[in-house]
Amino acid sequence: MAGAAAQNQPDLAMSHEPKVSTPLYEMDEKKALDTRRSTSASFTGPVIEEDLVGEEPTEEDLATLPRISGKIPWTAFTIAFVELCERFGYYGCQVLCMLFSKLTRPRPEGSRTGSDPSPEGKPGALGMGQRASFGIGTFNSFWAYTTPIIGAIIADEYLGRFNTIFIAIGFSIIGHILLIISALPTVLDSGKAIAPFILGVIVLGFGTGAFKANISPLIAEQYRQTKLRVIIDPKTGQRAISDPNITISRIFLYFYMFINIGSLCGQISMVYVEKYIGFWLSWLLPTIMFCFCPIVLWFCRNKYHTSPPTGSVLLRAWKLLTFAQKGKWSINPVQTRKNMKSENFWEDVKPSRLGDRKPAWMQFDDAWVDQVARGLRACSCFTWIPLYWLSYNQMNGNLTSQANTMTLAGVPNDVITNLNPISLVIFIPIVDNFLYPALRKYNIRFTPIKRMFVGFMLASLAMVSATVIQHFIYKKGPCGKYMNTCDSPAPFTVWVQAFPYVLIGFSEIFTSITGLEYAFTKAPKNMRSLVTSYWHFMSAFSNAIGQAFTGLSEDPLLVWLYMSTAIIAFIGGVLFWIHQRPTDKKEDILNMLPDSNYVGRDRRHSVADENARPA
Repeated sequence: MAGAAAQNQPDLAMSHEPKVSTPLYEMDEKKALDTRRSTSASFTGPVIEEDLVGEEPTEEDLATLPRISGKIPWTAFTIAFVELCERFGYYGCQVLCMLFSKLTRPRPEGSRTGSDPSPEGKPGALGMGQRASFGIGTFNSFWAYTTPIIGAIIADEYLGRFNTIFIAIGFSIIGHILLIISALPTVLDSGKAIAPFILGVIVLGFGTGAFKANISPLIAEQYRQTKLRVIIDPKTGQRAISDPNITISRIFLYFYMFINIGSLCGQISMVYVEKYIGFWLSWLLPTIMFCFCPIVLWFCRNKYHTSPPTGSVLLRAWKLLTFAQKGKWSINPVQTRKNMKSENFWEDVKPSRLGDRKPAWMQFDDAWVDQVARGLRACSCFTWIPLYWLSYNQMNGNLTSQANTMTLAGVPNDVITNLNPISLVIFIPIVDNFLYPALRKYNIRFTPIKRMFVGFMLASLAMVSATVIQHFIYKKGPCGKYMNTCDSPAPFTVWVQAFPYVLIGFSEIFTSITGLEYAFTKAPKNMRSLVTSYWHFMSAFSNAIGQAFTGLSEDPLLVWLYMSTAIIAFIGGVLFWIHQRPTDKKEDILNMLPDSNYVGRDRRHSVADENARPA
């Protein structure tokens, strides 16, 4: 049968995989480990040098040896710096203008640039109101997190991640220039600022999406070890398991820390420039920062490990899924679900099982089928995430308006949002150096599913605190339940918002960072941008859900808004844990799946081209 497969696929080096009656991710850990060893022994594809360091762990090693991280490559930090520059602009613009100040209030009297340096001053420009601000801000987030799917397809199938990132940077720079134009005093005077502003939002959103789909897979794939290895721990001199998933987790932790350093610098500098000088200069700052991105990437281009485009992999994966579903549908939904959850669902469509009956488009090996199944499990996990983002998104919209109703004491209402990135910059090193190592020391498996569940609960607590704050704003404020249109603030400081912002920040460590990690480690290697884009799309889907709450985003209903999101996050987290608990139990098994030999190229690509590019 292997000979027949080789004849059908002369450009692929097919592995002689053992025929098993159960998919690897459905086996117990011992059987999965034995099967992976058997498969690896006959693996004929490219071998990663770093995987040869150390030896493969036995069942006893997995149960008894401590797990440690590998060394993070320096190239990962250069990519993180590029992300810092991109997030400097995105979050600065989002908080500064796209959602609130530029839309909520008209220009202060006597100001042509929209600035207002007075202690309790509130800069503004278009004066379209709170609901318009919330609606346009929600659209911006929806658009920016929908376009990653387009960027992922371009990268995985046509241009590769590295080249697609360059194109995304170009779109983002154009978007920033349009925002600068919209804020020029002469344009504001003309009354036509809304056109370049909206166009800038759209162009910038596309650049952001294409960038986000590819930057996190690019930074993670700089680390080349892919499997568990037993090594001598250089710190203790004892045998330990070098776990690539711990290293990838650490890479994403510091990647996210760079994101929040960029966010912090952007939000602080841009809102103060906006307050004291004007919007046009505040948008010039991220444009300048963005120009560093192509420079850094270009100078380091020969040091990066990059993956080539792989042709129509998405189409093949879709055909595989639909092929596996044939004969599984029933008018009885219970029977349909049982058929879809069957242990043989994926086993029946493996090339080794089909033999000569396999269709011509099935130009991949059994291992790739297992990896696609694992990637779909990750997507199933992500489907619950919009219920988490619903709470997070209040920080980017309504919480800033809430700050506007409290005593500012000279602090721009936008600046209080920086408690979120500040908390992340502080907590991420603590989590990496103390919390996670302590859990590993006491053999507590804080798996990705458990981490995301904890994030749900913290997000719910954040919204509970926002509900309490809003209740007292209505109770103590001089205008009662109509404080957003009140000229006098509530008689307590804006710094009370530290509770929701810090809790949301802490929740991001467990849910948002882990989601990026999960997308990378569970996706097939030639579909990492696509699975990552699905993770980002869940944020866009959450913004679509958020539109249903637009009616609650104004006085006197804001208490109900925060209370509703708190309840949704709590119930969503509980349901997430119940649904994903079986997957959580198979974490090690999913990570030990054998590598596939399937390159993913179709007739548009030659074998010579594949050999000429990095593996």
